[in-house]
Amino acid sequence: MEKALFASPQDAESAFYEAITKSDLEGMMAVWADDDDIYCVHPNGARIAGVERVRESWRQIFSSGQTLRFQLREQQTVQGMMLSVHSVYEVITVAGEARPRGPVIATNVYLRTERGWRMVAHHASPVPASASVAAEPEPRRAASPKTLH
Repeated sequence: MEKALFASPQDAESAFYEAITKSDLEGMMAVWADDDDIYCVHPNGARIAGVERVRESWRQIFSSGQTLRFQLREQQTVQGMMLSVHSVYEVITVAGEARPRGPVIATNVYLRTERGWRMVAHHASPVPASASVAAEPEPRRAASPKTLH
């Protein structure tokens, strides 16, 4: 199966969150680079490195049967010609639960490859209780990327 071509890191990020929402393992792995140096850290989890281990971690999450909805807030981006780093608050709602779970802060790193932009790292951690995060999530808005020279 041919992987999608993501023309921008934002396209790759949109596909990443769509794959989570749909519990789509193939869609998820289409976002990731085919490189054993990729890594993923799920909230309160250990670092998982390599394509097969990252795939297995997402397979386990998706097999739980939970439908997750994400609202992304306060995205900050630092982007160069070959690398884009996104920091975003994820407000996660599980289908059937009345209230969103505590926010998670995620850092997503994308690398420009010959096949478009691909994720090379995802690190998600719970937001500390002492952090100031608004109770009501704001809709995701496009942030102006900062360009490195």
